[in-house]
Amino acid sequence: MKVDFDLIAEAARVLRPAIVETPLLGSPVLDALAGARILCKADNLQRTGSFKYRGAFFRLSRLTAEERARGVVAFSSGNFAQALAAAGAAAGVKVTIVMPVDAPRAKIDATRNYGAEVVLSEHGTRNREEAANELAMKLAEERGLAKLHPFDDPLVVAGQASCGIEVVRQAAERGVVLDTLVVPVGGSGLIAGVALAVRRLSPATRVVGAEPDGFDDLRRSLVAGDRQRVQPGATSICDALQAATPGAVPFGAAQDAIAEGVSVTDAEAVAGMRAAFTHLKLVCEPSGAIALGAVLAGKLGPSPGTVGVVLSGGNIAVEDYVRLLAA
Repeated sequence: MKVDFDLIAEAARVLRPAIVETPLLGSPVLDALAGARILCKADNLQRTGSFKYRGAFFRLSRLTAEERARGVVAFSSGNFAQALAAAGAAAGVKVTIVMPVDAPRAKIDATRNYGAEVVLSEHGTRNREEAANELAMKLAEERGLAKLHPFDDPLVVAGQASCGIEVVRQAAERGVVLDTLVVPVGGSGLIAGVALAVRRLSPATRVVGAEPDGFDDLRRSLVAGDRQRVQPGATSICDALQAATPGAVPFGAAQDAIAEGVSVTDAEAVAGMRAAFTHLKLVCEPSGAIALGAVLAGKLGPSPGTVGVVLSGGNIAVEDYVRLLAA
């Protein structure tokens, strides 16, 4: 199945009554700090606290009757886990989630609270996402569950694209055409969907992916022309953006639609968190604020014009949030 605008439009139609249309927010002080007009898409206010509910809900809507009866399993470090658990509860589908043993405790607890069974995976020195994926595949075979992927799935990518449709329309309602849109990148499911939507609806808009230092595999993949892997030993506080390599489906969709990527330090991601709180009164996790951190750090170069920023998630424990902002 190819991700095209027809599929994206179908996803947006299905999702309209199920999701929150999150606001597009700005601040004159934030504009002054960035040296550009900034409009932030607050998808940290989406159901379950991240954009992931968009893709999870649409993916479950396309299950066959047999798959719905069997139940589903997926791996996730936290945000897709919560989204799929909540979407499964709404749809009456049993959800099992494999999560890395070192995933944030708040995300593990929230996933269970939404009604999913959580199975923790050990990974040692391996990439934790790949280890969790292997265990999810094993459980799918042993239990007869439908195996879903948090980003390497055309239906998930199409669901995430609804965020891009909203951004373009909300900017147009202000009489604005975005010169640049900056999107957080993990497995690339969000930026692939958003970029496809934006390229169709606002082709002059430059789309930039923001990745943690050491996990800039999409940026390197776009330069190389094929999928690159994260180097062993990379670490980041952006726990939701630690995929080992871009998904095959989103990378294929992204190659023609995405112009470039930038890498962001942990300190710059925290600066994005602080700015979102101070100037927009929004709580973001490091992964959710990385795009704003990239803008404030000048990663877009001189004169970026009017910049859209996706704030992709706000799932963080209070004590971790306070600790990071106090550092």
